Amino acid sequence: MRSSHFMGGDAHDGPMDMDYFVWVAVGNARTFLIDVGFSPLAAKKRKRAFLCDPIESLKLIGVEPAQIKDVILTHLHYDHAGNFSGLPEAQFHLQETEMHFATGRHIKYRYFSAGFDVEDIINMVRLNYDGRVNFYDGRVDLAPGIILQPTPGHSAGQQAVCVHTQRGWVVLASDAAHYYENLQRHRPYPAALHVDKMLESFDHIMQMAGDIQHIIPGHDPLVMQVYPAPRPELDGIIARLDVMPKELPPRPIRKPT
Repeated sequence: MRSSHFMGGDAHDGPMDMDYFVWVAVGNARTFLIDVGFSPLAAKKRKRAFLCDPIESLKLIGVEPAQIKDVILTHLHYDHAGNFSGLPEAQFHLQETEMHFATGRHIKYRYFSAGFDVEDIINMVRLNYDGRVNFYDGRVDLAPGIILQPTPGHSAGQQAVCVHTQRGWVVLASDAAHYYENLQRHRPYPAALHVDKMLESFDHIMQMAGDIQHIIPGHDPLVMQVYPAPRPELDGIIARLDVMPKELPPRPIRKPT
C-alpha cells in the first residue's frame, strides 16, 4: 500500500506494488552484476512473489552466471544479497560500513535486523575469508564507466552505481530511493537508518544524474513500464536502461476510504 512506502503514511492510501530488480552492465572487457536478488526460500519466508530466478535469468541476455567475475552489492538487505551460490567465480564489491553495520552491535535490534537475512551475512563473511570481497570507504572508480558512490540513509553502506551507457551516465539508485516519488517529493522511505542522510542522498542522486530520466530507483514498477525490453518476448521481464525512457506517467491519487 502507498502508506507502506512513505514515512508518516499517506493520506491518499491505495495499492502501490513493489518490484525487485537486479541489473547487469555489459562492457567490451568486463561484465558487472549489480545486486543478486533473493532466493525462493526468502520469498516464501517473507511472502513475496518469486517470479523468476534472478541469476538464471542472466542467460536470457546471453550472460552465463558462472562466468560473472564482478558483483556490486548496493547493500546487504535480503532482497539484494541473497544468491551467491550460482556465482562461483565472482568477486564482490561492497562499502565496508555496510559490513560493519550488518555484523555490529546495533543489529541486535529487530528494527535493523529485519531487513537482513543472517545466512546471507554469514555467507558474506565466508566469502571474505575466501578473499572474494573487496571493501571500499567512499567513492571509487571501479572500472571505466563504473562508479560506486555512497548514498547512505536507508542503510549504513548503501551505494549507488553510476554506469556510462550509450545515452550517457545512468544512476542505479537502488534503495537510496525506492520509488521515483520518494525522490521527486522528498518523501523518505520508512526503512531508514538515518533520515537526514536519506534526504541528502536524494539530492546527491539528482545532482549526479542531472534529471529524473537518468535515475533508476530500487523498487518502482514504473521502471518496467517506461523502459523497453531488449526483445519483445522479454517484455515485463528485462528492461534496457541504455535508451531514453518514455515519459513517466503520473501516479493515481486515491481518496482515502
